[in-house]
Amino acid sequence: MNAAKRRAIFERLREDNPQPTTELLYDTPFQLLIAVLLSAQATDVGVNKATRRLFPLAPTPEAMLALGEARLTETIQTIGLYRTKAKNTLATCRILVEQHGGEVPQSREALEALPGVGRKTANVVLNTAFGQPTIAVDTHIFRVANRTRLAPGKDVREVEDKLTRFTPPEFRLDAHHWLILLGRYVCKARKPECARCPIQDLCEYPAKPV
Repeated sequence: MNAAKRRAIFERLREDNPQPTTELLYDTPFQLLIAVLLSAQATDVGVNKATRRLFPLAPTPEAMLALGEARLTETIQTIGLYRTKAKNTLATCRILVEQHGGEVPQSREALEALPGVGRKTANVVLNTAFGQPTIAVDTHIFRVANRTRLAPGKDVREVEDKLTRFTPPEFRLDAHHWLILLGRYVCKARKPECARCPIQDLCEYPAKPV
């Protein structure tokens, strides 16, 4: 795919959704971090259901530690892998309090040092909480990037690197949100809904309807 077509794709996505954002509910960078940590192998809808109960009880890392593992586990038990996530959440909160003054760090290295936080989670927090032009690649974005040929790659890191390199700077901050929403609601895994796709004529998916 050439640069002109990539630019046209992002222009079209921006026109369709000028101010995209995450569908996770949060009020602070800490709450976003916890919501993303809880979202592994879970839907945003499921995470939001749990955090609506959790965040009023524990809106800060100090309050989360005071809540304790038993109460935290009980509160998030509707989410997959909830026991492991509860342990990681409390371990993360302890590090935030002891090493970062209760604040979420704004560097990738410090974020990835937190239990349960990998590159994708760090990218989401850096982008959504702190306005850094990172691109977090999940299964939706991996599929869209490969299917459309926008940034094909054999693994998520290759796709991330290509998207970062190929996305024009003015679109980089919002690229993650546009692509994940496209993959979640239009360019679906089993059957892409090409007829209502805003970039259907620009997409290079060989199996799309003509």
